[in-house]
Amino acid sequence: MAILPIYTYDARVLREETRAIQKPDSRLVKLVVDMFETMRAANGIGLAANQVGQGLSLFVVDLSETDEKETRPLVFINPVLLDAGKNEIPLEEGCLSVPGVREEILRPERIVVRYRDMDFNENELVADGLLARVVQHEYDHLRGVFFTDYLRGLKKRLIFPVLRNIKEGQTKTEYRIVPVKKQAVLP
Repeated sequence: MAILPIYTYDARVLREETRAIQKPDSRLVKLVVDMFETMRAANGIGLAANQVGQGLSLFVVDLSETDEKETRPLVFINPVLLDAGKNEIPLEEGCLSVPGVREEILRPERIVVRYRDMDFNENELVADGLLARVVQHEYDHLRGVFFTDYLRGLKKRLIFPVLRNIKEGQTKTEYRIVPVKKQAVLP
């Protein structure tokens, strides 16, 4: 097992749509094990493959340290969001790729997602609560979207200096990160 560095806000690999996984192999198994190890070492509850520099349609979730009813670690390969309920609720979100930023985001309370597991079996999951929130957050990563992209107006302007510091590597974390050191225009 290895703890991988986490790519930070606006890294190219985090802004590009990920590619589908054709079949599981030993490299995929190792990546998934390393992703769980990395996520837990950083005190996270979800992690997408592109957050560790791999442009693959894959994320892991582990809510076992929370009060949620879903306590088993989950692996989502090639997920597709089939349905997102109409009832949106606000909840504060953070992200290992955007250290130090937490903001309230509106998301559907209930979702349905189709995905493949580690045996490459197709599954369909109906999720609500924190699990639905984390799945949506990680699914967004696979499409090149950050939770901060949902912010508008003053909230977005207030975090601009923090996002700039993250991109320039001027952010301290308790886990290894790969900052974007080149200048780019922030949205």
